[in-house]
Amino acid sequence: MRLMSYRDCVDYIRSDYYRITGRSQNSLLRMWMAGILDVGFRFLFWWRLSKCSNILMGGAGRLFSRWINVRHNISIERDAEIGYGFHIVHGGPVVINCSAVIGDNVDFYQFSTIGSTYLHAAHIGNDVYIGPSVCIVEDVTIGDGVTIGAGAVVVKDVEAGVTVAGNPAHVISRKEPGRLIFHKWDRSMNRN
Repeated sequence: MRLMSYRDCVDYIRSDYYRITGRSQNSLLRMWMAGILDVGFRFLFWWRLSKCSNILMGGAGRLFSRWINVRHNISIERDAEIGYGFHIVHGGPVVINCSAVIGDNVDFYQFSTIGSTYLHAAHIGNDVYIGPSVCIVEDVTIGDGVTIGAGAVVVKDVEAGVTVAGNPAHVISRKEPGRLIFHKWDRSMNRN
C-alpha cells in the first residue's frame, strides 16, 4: 500500500465530497460534517485518511474506518486502489477486495461485491455505475463508461461504454455510456 501526503488525502476526500454535493471548495471540517448524514462518505473520509503518511491522521483514519466497517458492514481493505470521486451510494453492506483497482467517478451501490479468492480482483475503469447487488468475480477488466445493472454477476471482461445485466452479465445496450454518473470529478480540480 502506498501512503499519501495529507494534501493528497484531502484532494481524494474533496473529490468524494464533490460527487455527493457538487461543491469542492469546502473546508475539511465542513466535509466531515457532511459525513454525519452520509454513511458511505463518512467511511470514505476516514478510509482516505487511513492512507495518510502522517502517523496521527493515519492512525485516526484506521481506527474510525474500522469502526464504521463493523457498524455498517462496509468492508474495503486499505490496500485497494480507488481513484478520485468514489461514491458509496446507499451505505453498506459492500465488500471490495484488497487487490481491486478502481478508476475515477465510480458509483457503488449497496449489497455489491468485488471479490477474489486469489488476490487478483477486478480492474474497473472511470465513470462506471455498479448497481445494487452486483457481484464482480475475480480478475476481470471493466472499461470506462460501463453501467452494470442490479443483480448482475460479472465473470468476463466488459468493453467500454456498454450496459450489462444478468447472470452471467451480458451486453444489453450500447447507448449513452456513463449516463448515470453525476458530478464527475476532473483531476484538474486537484490543488497543486
